[in-house]
Amino acid sequence: MTDPRRLRRMLEVVKDYASGGQKSAYECYLSPAEKREMLTRVENELDPDKDRFACVELHRKRRPRALGKAVKPADPGYFLLQ
Repeated sequence: MTDPRRLRRMLEVVKDYASGGQKSAYECYLSPAEKREMLTRVENELDPDKDRFACVELHRKRRPRALGKAVKPADPGYFLLQ
């Protein structure tokens, strides 16, 4: 079972890099070095047998779709964390 304290620590790591987001997804505009640093910090917090973490890179050639009241990002490529 996932430990809420551990997940809170992982969330704090992600928030250190996030530029905004919702409760379930965080947008992080990261350089390659920042991405490595963040993933290392997350890896140090998570238990690979109990926790799940996804880092999804959105490619520049594929424009993200925005639904509802969402606003399409105007910035260059970024990573979406959920």
